[in-house]
Amino acid sequence: MAYDESNIKSLSSLEHIRLRPGMYIGRLGNGSHPDDGIYVLLKEVVDNSVDEFTMHFGSRIEITVLDDTVSVRDYGRGIPLGKVVECVSVINTGAKYDSEAFQFSVGLNGVGTKAVNALSSSFLVRSYREGKYVEAEFERGELKRKKEGKAPEEKDGTFISFHPDPEIFPDFHYLDDIIEDRLWSYAYLNTGLTITFNKKLIKSQNGLLDLLSKMLGSEGLYPTVHFKNAHLEFAFTHTSGYGENYFSFVNGQNTTDGGTHLAAFKEGVLKGINEFFRKSWQAPEIRDGIAAAIAIKMQNPVFESQTKNKLGSTEVRTWIVNEVREAVMDALMKDKAKAQGIQEKVTTNEKVHKEEQAVRNNAKERARKTAIHIPKLKDCRYHLDSSSAQHRKEAENSMIFLTEGDSAAGTLSIARDANTQAVFALRGKPFNVQGYKRTELYKHEELYNIMVALGIENGIDDIRYSKVVIATDADTDGFHIRILLMTFFLSYFEELVTSGRLFILETPLFRVRNKAVTSYCYSEAERDQAMSKIKGCEVTRFKGLGEISPNEFKGFIGEDIKLLPVTITSIKDIKDKMEFYMGQNTPQRREFIMENLLNVTG
Repeated sequence: MAYDESNIKSLSSLEHIRLRPGMYIGRLGNGSHPDDGIYVLLKEVVDNSVDEFTMHFGSRIEITVLDDTVSVRDYGRGIPLGKVVECVSVINTGAKYDSEAFQFSVGLNGVGTKAVNALSSSFLVRSYREGKYVEAEFERGELKRKKEGKAPEEKDGTFISFHPDPEIFPDFHYLDDIIEDRLWSYAYLNTGLTITFNKKLIKSQNGLLDLLSKMLGSEGLYPTVHFKNAHLEFAFTHTSGYGENYFSFVNGQNTTDGGTHLAAFKEGVLKGINEFFRKSWQAPEIRDGIAAAIAIKMQNPVFESQTKNKLGSTEVRTWIVNEVREAVMDALMKDKAKAQGIQEKVTTNEKVHKEEQAVRNNAKERARKTAIHIPKLKDCRYHLDSSSAQHRKEAENSMIFLTEGDSAAGTLSIARDANTQAVFALRGKPFNVQGYKRTELYKHEELYNIMVALGIENGIDDIRYSKVVIATDADTDGFHIRILLMTFFLSYFEELVTSGRLFILETPLFRVRNKAVTSYCYSEAERDQAMSKIKGCEVTRFKGLGEISPNEFKGFIGEDIKLLPVTITSIKDIKDKMEFYMGQNTPQRREFIMENLLNVTG
């Protein structure tokens, strides 16, 4: 194949965004999941409006979504009229580089609204300033019309309207519930900000205290500890559950992977509680069962990736540790109920951990005698506990597949990228842990081996992989195994789910092909559509992962891997729902299933 000057291509910035949208907005999706790209587009626009509020300009944002066209109107300063076109179409252009104009902004790379513009079939921006306006209309990033004039009755601010491009997002649709959840996050982080979404009011008076109340309901064991000043806010309590749950934010950005600010917060809580009670409790004894939210504001935050999920700025540690420590001690000194609640929870954790340690030692001794390392684990070269600095980037993409049986595990082991993808083969259906103490995990070899393989015996701080992927057959047994594994993680390692680390691997159900074309289909509707287009085709139904050849499987776990994130919207609902679906309430559950089955079939 010829390789000369004609092969060298130069793309404009907007062309590059359209060619490689995943680099800028992550997964594309169809709008069925909160991480899908159309919600990232909405976020990029709303972020700018929130930044105006943060700088004390404009306390109201109006958002409407009609026929999947999004409109956002704020009442901030408005984009400077002479730079309206550049601010939404020229990469690395914006006011966020000026710390005087925007002190606490996340959008520091000058890409946000440009990506929205490039990935929208239609995009309109209008800025109002001092009775004048400038308006520009774009189609797929290209300027089509621009006009300006007088608008004496309009208040200063910016209006943006866009429709995601169906060429990039085929068959997409915005879901109101997902949008509302995201807008409530803005409200919790910006007390005093009024948001309307399709004329529905979204506003918080108590910030992170409201966020935890929504997530926990009445699950908290004592009144929530809440602190807020100009650059730090946090709230925490404990529940009767296991594990740790944290919701962390930097300048309004949800840092789902935490970072230096979250680590400093944990250290501050540990020091504050120990100093108040004059104890030397270990971190797991204090943190087990904790539910907390922390938000900081800082200039020029440094994130560890383009998606801004993890803060890397090291200078925040000292002041966060000290302020959290002092605030915790002050709160416990002023409120005996909070102090007593924490003391009782930590004392209970001490007893539970001692009991677990004895069982854990027996499990380790049993494993040492019966197996070399971890049975059924095909590890990868680079994982999160890799010591070499040059492997850290690869380790951020590491994942482990939890799959059923030797056949599927064999296919995955051959098809995988051995640098970043590990495979753990389940021997059968995992034990249903619903209603059991955590000590039971160490008595069941399969569950113990999963914990050791993932490195989560002492919580997920030492987890060895960035993603945990459940890979089972798309049949009744496969779905049952999925549910049992999700019950296991939600019962004892909630944070693995709430931090966005648990996924389900989506693999095709059908292959439709003739001698010229092959199409892989993930639903019956896709199969029927492919059959109408591919003449003289044969159709194969994949009954199990092991029936797909390793060469084919490489395409399903490579760059185009389809991972469905496992998410929860409220911690308070987990216990009741798991007890209903996985507990010993067979008559009620049977009645529920029969009623809903009749509704579906009828």
